[in-house]
Amino acid sequence: MDRLARRLMVALAALMVACVASSGASSNTIAECFSDNNERRIAGCSALIDNPALDAGTKSLAYAMRALAYALKGALPRAVGDYDMAIRLDPTSSMALNNRAWVLFKLNRLSEGMTDVERSLSLAPSSPHAHDTRAHIRQALGERQAAMRDYEQAMHFGGEHLVKLYQCGLEAAGVYNGPIDGLYTSDLRRAFETCVGQPSCDPLPADEECRAATS
Repeated sequence: MDRLARRLMVALAALMVACVASSGASSNTIAECFSDNNERRIAGCSALIDNPALDAGTKSLAYAMRALAYALKGALPRAVGDYDMAIRLDPTSSMALNNRAWVLFKLNRLSEGMTDVERSLSLAPSSPHAHDTRAHIRQALGERQAAMRDYEQAMHFGGEHLVKLYQCGLEAAGVYNGPIDGLYTSDLRRAFETCVGQPSCDPLPADEECRAATS
């Protein structure tokens, strides 16, 4: 999910630039909030959060980006706190709801995570990220068929890139040995079925593991 969340950053950065144009925030501060370096991201987003001229929606986005940095650092309870603030400021943020659901999943707070991801999907029903999150939660709950449906929906909406990501992750998990070609085949489905039957199996690869294969 970390790799999936990162794919939102370019679009969100453009949105934030537009939103903070009249707030007095510098472009450098905005760039820091969307840095690949977690410490710089935390510092930049914190500066935006402390800006009294920032509107609620943009401040929500800054909290969500700082939460993502905390999550990537493994500081999951701090990430939940920032996502709480992001959602309080903008209850319609499907991104923040989905990302908080992912962190709650990582904390094994599955029922809370399910509530969040269901809300996220009600706001953005074609989000591959949210379908992936719900698939992971359902897999952890032992709901194999429902998890499969969500993984398939994630691939439907996420397209070739996400299929490749899953192919590479399932290969790393030792359940798939086919090509990394972005095609959803019967071999890939069987690999998914094997993985979904194992609570410890994750079809998403480690963050850097599949960069070359999926770029």
